[in-house]
Amino acid sequence: MSPRIDPWGTNDIEDYRNLFDEFGIKSFERFRRKLSDNRYIRRGIIFGHRDFDKIMNSIQKREDFVMMTGLMPSGKFHLGHKMVADQIIFYQEIGAEIFLCSADLEAYVVRGMDLEMVRDIAIEEYLTNYVALGLKERNLRFWFQTDYVTPYYRLRDMLSRKVTFSELNAIYGDLAPGKIFSVITQAADILHPQLEEFGGPRPTVVPVGADQDPHLRLTRDLASRFQTEFRFILPSSTYHRFMRGLHGGKMSSSDPKSYIALTDEPRDAMNKIMNAKTGGRATVGEQREKGGIPGECMVYDLFLYHLIDDDHKLKKIYEDCISGARICGECKANCAELMVNFLREHQRRREKAKDAVDRILGKR
Repeated sequence: MSPRIDPWGTNDIEDYRNLFDEFGIKSFERFRRKLSDNRYIRRGIIFGHRDFDKIMNSIQKREDFVMMTGLMPSGKFHLGHKMVADQIIFYQEIGAEIFLCSADLEAYVVRGMDLEMVRDIAIEEYLTNYVALGLKERNLRFWFQTDYVTPYYRLRDMLSRKVTFSELNAIYGDLAPGKIFSVITQAADILHPQLEEFGGPRPTVVPVGADQDPHLRLTRDLASRFQTEFRFILPSSTYHRFMRGLHGGKMSSSDPKSYIALTDEPRDAMNKIMNAKTGGRATVGEQREKGGIPGECMVYDLFLYHLIDDDHKLKKIYEDCISGARICGECKANCAELMVNFLREHQRRREKAKDAVDRILGKR
């Protein structure tokens, strides 16, 4: 039996290479040099795609395209979420119109959360952090799934006509009614920027973790079935690796010790780093002799994903680690200093971001 990817997070992806063979995801390798300004692309953290050629063509020709993504307002905004925010900002800077959805309906029907609470989380934890990280008001449309416009809801309801329960079962396994409703709503999230009311058919890219690929496969199928009605261009997608939690394994919003939130007190973040799992040896002497293992080090992950943009500096840390010239205490101290500086500056920007957030909400 072929493996099934679970978009609701009940299983981990252990071997990303299997996704190429099992699900038809393509390697992102040939785009790396052209988009090397992006740290995640340059370092292979964004590893796969579906149909990204259309987006690359739009970028090179400076033609209109859309970047659509959603946020799940279920808890603190942490460094794992920052990966998507950085990608949003990158695409906005190179000319994309950004469509940003708060999945409050999914949080309500799938996770059983209170609607008012998830709206507050979406604004205070997500949208405010996005703006503080560099998201601009221009070329941005933000919405809640429960509070939007008629053409969006009309499309959502129409999409249900051309999907069957058997098809959903084959993609997702057994589904409760709430999840089925959420799946169709997510397809409307991705496709509606191509409605005439929003600018008409345009290439659209959706950056996601590989666990969300079932939604993209279904949405692409639906787009092809509605060519007569809407002339949709099948949406493209990119896939990034998941950042591991501070103690190894999965980073989870329900486990504050597994992540650093962007609203954490700097001292608390420092303590989390000092207690993080490393790739070090049992003793300093053994590490000097055998070297450390960066691939098993959560502190190195923080450098790789977020804290060090200079590839030469990152390479020096890596080489010093495996040679034994650098020990874990030194690495943690360096990481903690960089993290504290980042959080202090980011939290200052959060205060300045609130006026822009109010304006974005006022435009809905």
